[in-house]
Amino acid sequence: MRKVVGRRLLILAALSAVAVVAVVVAAVASAAPRVLPDWAGPQIKTVVAHGLMAQSVKGFRPNDPLTRKALSSLDFGLTQDLTPPPTTTTTDTGTDSTTDQWTDPGTTATTTDPTTDPTTDPTTTTATTTTPSSPPPVKDPNGTVTMAQLDSSLVSMLGLSHAAAEFVHGARAAGVGVPSRFGTEVVARLLGLRLNHPASEDYLELRPQDPATRAEAAYSAAQILAFGPFGSGWQTAWVQSLADAFALPDLNSWQRRILTVAFSKIGMPYVWGGTSDGAEAPFGVPSRGGYDCSGFVWRVYKLQSYPNEGDLASVIQGRTTMVMSVEVPKSKRIPFAKLQPADVLFFGAKGPRSSGAQIDHTAIYIGNGWFIQSSDEGVALAQLTGWYRRQFAWARRPLHEAGLD
Repeated sequence: MRKVVGRRLLILAALSAVAVVAVVVAAVASAAPRVLPDWAGPQIKTVVAHGLMAQSVKGFRPNDPLTRKALSSLDFGLTQDLTPPPTTTTTDTGTDSTTDQWTDPGTTATTTDPTTDPTTDPTTTTATTTTPSSPPPVKDPNGTVTMAQLDSSLVSMLGLSHAAAEFVHGARAAGVGVPSRFGTEVVARLLGLRLNHPASEDYLELRPQDPATRAEAAYSAAQILAFGPFGSGWQTAWVQSLADAFALPDLNSWQRRILTVAFSKIGMPYVWGGTSDGAEAPFGVPSRGGYDCSGFVWRVYKLQSYPNEGDLASVIQGRTTMVMSVEVPKSKRIPFAKLQPADVLFFGAKGPRSSGAQIDHTAIYIGNGWFIQSSDEGVALAQLTGWYRRQFAWARRPLHEAGLD
């Protein structure tokens, strides 16, 4: 146990040094004006073309913080854009014919009740639909919006708040603690609303608690516009179906502890070499915090302190995915059919026939065909199907290796 504590202290000391370097690098970077890349240019053009967020691309101000008023207007505009104009259907009971009359958004389709207006033909009935013409007022309109709040608002606008709640319920029903943003972050990332910036631009990556930029909002909005009108896109129905079926298996106490820590990182960005929620500069590029795939596993199993963990912190020794994957002999590698929650998954180009050198991705299994990883969507849930199923090579069981299962 003393060796484990000593090893962890050395690791934490090294990470503290890295954090200091990150702060220094960030300070130097902030001292000199940085020209931020126009990374969301195509998406900004898309939203402006739909009459959203700004009247022109030139006046968009992509790097400004997103305000509550701007988010409310964006939600309203997306709803207006994606919802077909209301229809007034008139049925002639004498001829059994129907006519759809399209109404301009922002107006009221006025209808007449034949029982109260004697001038109306009693053989017809009509319906009234009213569409609001402006977004509702918001408190503190100039207040900033965090990335988590942006995701939550867009998920609600898409009618997927219930799906988000189902993901939360599925985790908590199994005894796994989750942050309040868990459900909406799971949904937002399944929908692909987040961009993974290149490693050289990891300083652009925002954590859930960081203020969202207008560029990030434009990227998310453009992704949603690509879904098509409500009812015509498959994305929202697909996510809702996943949420309806989401459940975790029975977990033992150690599995719950591991998954609670893993789930607490939901929505953190992908940062190459990242192992922390806080500032780092693992390869010389300052970042606010985040994880790459092996850094996420390293954080959950190596850096996290658990009561009565024994040798858990020492079972995973290598920092890279490839080294982690070959630390267990072939005879102790876990095949797909025997996966259990909290197992560490490895993926390679040739699936189970991959060599150690071909292992290029890792994640943590959570059960019932789901896993959690840090990848293009940041820390997010995914299903072990499709490409992931074909590329799955093997797994290891750190809890068993430490005698904790």
